[in-house]
Amino acid sequence: MRPDFVSEQNTPALWKLSREGVTFRNHHAVYPSATMVNGTALVTGAYPGKNGIIANHVYRPDIDPQHAVDVEISAVVKKGDELSGGKYISVPTIPELVQRAGGRTVIAAAKTVGLLLDRHVAGRFSKPSEPASPLAEGERMKVRGSRSVTLFAGKSLPSDALAPITAALGPFPSGHLQQDAWIMKALTDLLWKDGMPGLSILWLGEPDLTQHESAPGAPAALGAIKSADKNLASVLSALDQRHARETTDVFVVSDHGFSTIERSIDLRKILNDAGFTAKTEFSDQPKPGDIMLAGNGGSVLFYVVGHNQTLIRRLVEFLQQSDFAGVIFTKEPMEGTFSLDRATIQNDHAPDVLMAFRWNDSKNQFGVPGVIDADWQRAAGKGTHATLSRFDMHNMLIAAGPDFRRGQTDDLPTGNTDLAPTILRILGIKPPEQLDGRILSEAMINVDPSTTGPKSETKTIDAVKDFPSGTWRQSLKISRVDSTTYLDEGNGVFENRFNHE
Repeated sequence: MRPDFVSEQNTPALWKLSREGVTFRNHHAVYPSATMVNGTALVTGAYPGKNGIIANHVYRPDIDPQHAVDVEISAVVKKGDELSGGKYISVPTIPELVQRAGGRTVIAAAKTVGLLLDRHVAGRFSKPSEPASPLAEGERMKVRGSRSVTLFAGKSLPSDALAPITAALGPFPSGHLQQDAWIMKALTDLLWKDGMPGLSILWLGEPDLTQHESAPGAPAALGAIKSADKNLASVLSALDQRHARETTDVFVVSDHGFSTIERSIDLRKILNDAGFTAKTEFSDQPKPGDIMLAGNGGSVLFYVVGHNQTLIRRLVEFLQQSDFAGVIFTKEPMEGTFSLDRATIQNDHAPDVLMAFRWNDSKNQFGVPGVIDADWQRAAGKGTHATLSRFDMHNMLIAAGPDFRRGQTDDLPTGNTDLAPTILRILGIKPPEQLDGRILSEAMINVDPSTTGPKSETKTIDAVKDFPSGTWRQSLKISRVDSTTYLDEGNGVFENRFNHE
């Protein structure tokens, strides 16, 4: 959901809610601007490199030596936890922390990302014998003996939580709009039936799914936005009916923005034609020098078997002289690139090279700005994301409730990593370690007025490499508030010397 689609016409319920709370006008996704990455950042308050989920699709040879894997699939999550001693996501999520504090949580997700939000929920109850909780005593008494639940795309943890829901609502439907309506009703009519949990998360599939099939601004996409807004209105109505609205903080946030594909780039063919051995899956044992491509729409991760630095440099130089590369990040320092640290994705399982495709602010067929090159998975004219385009990296956040100022806008840089520390502050729960995100204190009314407001700065960094035929230039715009960094946008271009003479 892009912030420029929030309007009285498109989203009347959200528009009204924004007038009752705070609109964050400079909100950011983390990069890559994709669902699984941002879902995990939202619930951990940690950058991707720290929490472990660095892309939707990655190559983890310890999990599957022959294929790139979807990071949220149950079998992948289970194997990842087995290999890491339960640290597949390496930091606790806010649902886990709320449960440890004695609180109940419910997650209702129309998409598979729900598993990443709390995969450890099965069988965990809030019991009177647990240590004193930082939650208010009334809240503790309300949730004791209740079970936390995670619903994700028609599955559940614990597994027996699904049966009473399907008995009431029927099986999880196949249509996008119907799935969202089903998951909303599961939350408001059933999971909230025995009282309000300390934390509820509702994850709708729209407008993401329809925008992928059409494009931002398409009639079907606008219809999907209106559908999501109707579900929000139903949630707010359910809070009113339970007399919980005045005691509940509501965050409405999107995981990322959206763009329109200008060109679909078949990188495997392009690289193989250039003499590389590029694969999107291995049919037998991977060989040193093979390059596994993990496509993520607007970004591609490159894993070089054997990590030969000469080959990696040749790959990077090829990309730098292409007409589709936007920003290139590398594990090892390399001229004309940024380190993976700049993308906040550096960790033990990071790729050798990460490339965001190029973008521009041209308008699509529906008059909506923001077009990108993207990988081979969707055709030109469709919608996707995961680049460093400002249209992918800027998403929406509106917060309203007893802890937030009323009818305000916040122009300071904010991001998805800021929700977890802010929510934990509201609930009075101290995280076990310092989070990457920050508490959104400037938008809140319960923060010590003696503290000075946060200070922000924005800068642009560049990387350049000269070739006999021209010069590669890439840039990255970064905002910072205190110690929290936000990636605003980034792009690159190869300036052919002969075109200027």
